[in-house]
Amino acid sequence: MTPRGIGEDDHARFERPQRRTRPRTKIRPDYSDAVVGMVITIDRGRYTCLVDDHEVIATKARQLGRKGVIVGDQARLVGDTSGADGTLARIVEVLDRPTVLRRTADDDDPYERPIVAGADQLVVVTALADPPPRTGMIDRCLVAGFDAGLDPLLCLTKADLASPDELLALYQPLDVPVEVTSPGADLDSLRHRLAGRRSVFVGHSGVGKSTLVNALIPQAHRSIGAVNEVTGKGRHTSTAAYALRLPALADHPDREPGWVIDTPGVRSFGLSHVSRDRIIGAFEDLDSIARDCPRNCSHEAGAPDCALDAAVERGDLSAARLESFRRMITTDQ
Repeated sequence: MTPRGIGEDDHARFERPQRRTRPRTKIRPDYSDAVVGMVITIDRGRYTCLVDDHEVIATKARQLGRKGVIVGDQARLVGDTSGADGTLARIVEVLDRPTVLRRTADDDDPYERPIVAGADQLVVVTALADPPPRTGMIDRCLVAGFDAGLDPLLCLTKADLASPDELLALYQPLDVPVEVTSPGADLDSLRHRLAGRRSVFVGHSGVGKSTLVNALIPQAHRSIGAVNEVTGKGRHTSTAAYALRLPALADHPDREPGWVIDTPGVRSFGLSHVSRDRIIGAFEDLDSIARDCPRNCSHEAGAPDCALDAAVERGDLSAARLESFRRMITTDQ
């Protein structure tokens, strides 16, 4: 009989074997040679990516997290990237995002919701009637766009139903460019504003975003819904953001045509993730004046010793521009 060692536990021989784990390492896989594709839409855990000129369906690596990949991302893919039927690649890495458009569900929601990555122009689409325009919603979209570093463009649809003059006058002091459209109208001016850009379309349901996209890109086939006659509100027809390449310009066939990212209609646009300092920073002239404001100045009407008011009194700032800015930072939905 083998003698028992000092300190040996009589029960040790009957315990479950200890789990063996491999030593942890800081070495991470190198995906620098992986194929890079642009995420053009997401549907139920499947990511459609454009690689060169063909679409690839992919899943997402677990380490990227639930919101780790959004439409517009440039992503590295491994696995089968041929795009053949039945094949599946995997997104293992997302490249740095030059811009991210975000919103929150409401102004009390602490959680940011990234909508689109890599856009450089925000197109706020609003109808002039059916449903009627809501300036609070327009202002909030513009604030989110300014915060994300996107150039704004206001697109007014259904000009056959109402005049755009009131809205044109309202946003002229902010130097926001405006395009006015109606059914069947020539869209050449809008096409030139979109050319060479990555433009994300946002707006209420029923304002005509998908109709506009279908007119710009006939092969898009975006679904279109009607406006409820009782509530005056549209229903969601686009259920996921979708990036689409624009056709080449007829008069400039060699020019990069650009991209449009159509997003689902929204009924609210929370801004709890945006500070007023970041909003005013989007306006160079206002920002330079506001540097003379007292610390933590709200820049609202009646704010003590606000330098913006003093600039209006001196004639260095137009009252209309200041009023437009203040409407934007205090807007309700």
